[in-house]
Amino acid sequence: MPGVSLTPSDKVTIARALDAVGVSTVEAGSACTSDGEREAIARVASEGLDARVTSFARGVRADVDHALSCDVDGINLVVPASDRHIETKVGTTRDAAVERTQELVEYATDHGLWVEVLGEDGSRADPAFLERLLSAGLEAGADRICYCDTVGAATPDEVADVVARLEAHGPTGVHTHDDLGLGLANALAGVSAGADFVHATVGGVGERAGNVALEEVAVALDEGYGVETVTLAGLYELTRRVADVTGVGHPPNKAVCGANAFAHESGIHTDGTLKDTRMYEPYPPERVGRERRLVLGKHAGRAGVRAALSEHGVDASEADLDAVVSRVKELGDRGKRVTDADLLAIVEDVQGRTRDRTVELLDLSATSGAGVPTASVRLRIGDAERIAAGTGSGPVDAAVEAVREALDGVDFDLDSYHVDAITGGTDAVVTVEVDLSRGDRSVTVSASEADITRASVDAMVEGLDRLLAATDDDVPGEMPVASD
Repeated sequence: MPGVSLTPSDKVTIARALDAVGVSTVEAGSACTSDGEREAIARVASEGLDARVTSFARGVRADVDHALSCDVDGINLVVPASDRHIETKVGTTRDAAVERTQELVEYATDHGLWVEVLGEDGSRADPAFLERLLSAGLEAGADRICYCDTVGAATPDEVADVVARLEAHGPTGVHTHDDLGLGLANALAGVSAGADFVHATVGGVGERAGNVALEEVAVALDEGYGVETVTLAGLYELTRRVADVTGVGHPPNKAVCGANAFAHESGIHTDGTLKDTRMYEPYPPERVGRERRLVLGKHAGRAGVRAALSEHGVDASEADLDAVVSRVKELGDRGKRVTDADLLAIVEDVQGRTRDRTVELLDLSATSGAGVPTASVRLRIGDAERIAAGTGSGPVDAAVEAVREALDGVDFDLDSYHVDAITGGTDAVVTVEVDLSRGDRSVTVSASEADITRASVDAMVEGLDRLLAATDDDVPGEMPVASD
């Protein structure tokens, strides 16, 4: 995927996460790429995973040798299938492509490798030749073959037709891309035609529009066809981990892992969901390791607002509830998403209550420049003050670490961090929204400032104040005042 480059440690982290949910085969990379890539593949191969570890290999012997040097279990051998690839890219002939495939399969299997033969650009190849090419690979000793829609150009009926022909020769898989938005449909069409192996990537990362998403394939097969693949309850944590490592987030409306996949704002939907959780959900969020969220905005109704207040232990009279709903809708009409902190501030104002802050930001400084980014914070925690410093990859990261240091002994998770520029120009104001959790409690908070570091810390401290004030037991004990 353009812009994504994984270190050896990144690959080990992802491989472990894939293995933890029960993925059967992990292609760890392309051993021919570089020394660094070979180091990464070798480290994954040495992890002792339950999953089979393989390397991508082109149709040249050197690639097989590079894979062998990494001590992988097998290779995904990619050979040209369409005339465009055979004649224009490789500069060979159909007969030579078949002969070369057989030679490489025999060489790889003679060296103890598990082998899958992939017909590159198979969806635009002559079906009869694709069948001849891949069946020749099986005859030479390959363990399985794969139909590849390399550029995402196929339709489900085309995939089903060709996979049915290939499957008659031996174990067959499908490799699909999402250029036409048909990646998942094509993968399922292949499975329905007899394929028993699906190539997928977490979150759908990959070239151009990406590959079919692993989590979507797993859920669709389980929910739609009763086919078990991986441990569904681990999918959300897997997608989060990969997003953290790659730096590629998910659109809010993304199936399974998107922020809105189990979020409800509409008054009608919220009311129905509160009465029957399956009313507007095809499967429970817990199945994929997620939780349902009630989002407040201009579409919110009384039932949703009452439920949101109840989650934070707040009781409201009918009159107070009406006032809170009105204020929530006013904010929504101005295009603002109402966070948990906004809701609690509204109800406090409506009920004429004031709150004593548990955590308050008193001072913040951050530097980056040519050296290691550093930040220091001064917090009031209960009746004490605490000063702490942190370093990080940037001033925001350093400030977050400083807050963690100041709250030493207080466990919390930063579940998500999102930034939006809400004005243009060099003096743009940014809004930072964070989701924080502690135990079984979570809170969403946003803060707007011209300085992104200040906005980030303001949002975090406000969220932590809400979480720690939830119960008396959560409030940190007496902390000594730290000195510089």
